[in-house]
Amino acid sequence: MNADKQAQDPFQSIRPYRDNEVEAVLQRLIRDDECISALTRYQFPRASGPLGWLLKPMVRIAVAARVGDIEDVHGFQMMVADYMQKMIARTTTRVSCSGLERLDPNESYLFVSNHRDIAMDPAFVNWVRHQGGMSTVRIAIGDNLLRKPYVSDLMRLNKSFIVNRSAKGREMMTALTQLSSYIDHSVCNGHSVWIAQREGRAKDGNDQTDPALMKMFYMSHRKQRSLSEMVGRLNIVPVAISYELDPCDALKAEELAAVALHGAYEKSEFEDIASIVRGITGNKGAVHVGFGEPLQGEFESPEALAEEIDRQIYLNYRLHPSNLAAAGENVTPEQQAAFDQRMNAVSDEARPFLQAMYANPVRNYHQAQQEAS
Repeated sequence: MNADKQAQDPFQSIRPYRDNEVEAVLQRLIRDDECISALTRYQFPRASGPLGWLLKPMVRIAVAARVGDIEDVHGFQMMVADYMQKMIARTTTRVSCSGLERLDPNESYLFVSNHRDIAMDPAFVNWVRHQGGMSTVRIAIGDNLLRKPYVSDLMRLNKSFIVNRSAKGREMMTALTQLSSYIDHSVCNGHSVWIAQREGRAKDGNDQTDPALMKMFYMSHRKQRSLSEMVGRLNIVPVAISYELDPCDALKAEELAAVALHGAYEKSEFEDIASIVRGITGNKGAVHVGFGEPLQGEFESPEALAEEIDRQIYLNYRLHPSNLAAAGENVTPEQQAAFDQRMNAVSDEARPFLQAMYANPVRNYHQAQQEAS
């Protein structure tokens, strides 16, 4: 029976939920105590401790009422869009976009993006596409973030699919081939996909595409087509997402300092979840999403493909005053003072890492421009 199911739905273990699964998943989330506790803490951060026992039933009733009319994935995403609009109003000064005109609303693409924030990077790509009247994307997310069942449910309701990073040995090859097939299946069936250019966020601000990712894309194609043919088939588009302020910058800088000083940094059990919350709720200043050109032409190797993605990300990255101040370029005294204040908020050991985090995109931009001229 399981073999039959697997044959009918080979991506069942990793794919997003389908419309006919949404109602049952929402009911499961309403009954999930951990989910309701997390929502209570998010909604009432100060009162949730002492009054949690009183607030949780109220939150459960409110959630049940809010999701009661949701029947499909689109309905769930429209609810997410409401929250997104409020979050943008609270935590950004503006959200801008470039290169959207290069994209055909009727085409599907594989968006390969730099990675600064676990939840917000794909959320902002979805937001600017939604504002432009385009469909939302399927989002690749590592299973390391899905240790709690309710988090996995919420992500898969929002068109996320699972990247199995915990697999080892032969199991890993099977998982990577399945992932490669799923990305191809999605794009060829009219669904755009978002994936980060490498595993983990670029905590040092130095955005670099991992050639191993390009090899994974190619795994399900290698017997049928060349690397360049795969690039044309998948419609790969580099995306540069830039935040004027990174809500997690101090945490990243302290982590990098700890690694430099002690050779290692030990993450707490749910540190990634805490980073997601901070990334959503923290002040981001101006945010820009820059879409590059769909990749075309001949690529001799995965490394050459990764280099072209990097080049487009560097040139489409919007440099904010925070980046220019960190790189010692001309900014107003007020902008320099604001950046200095941010530097002073971290330890002496972390300061050089925080500066590099904001300065590296400027260096990469100038280098890409020099190579182009």
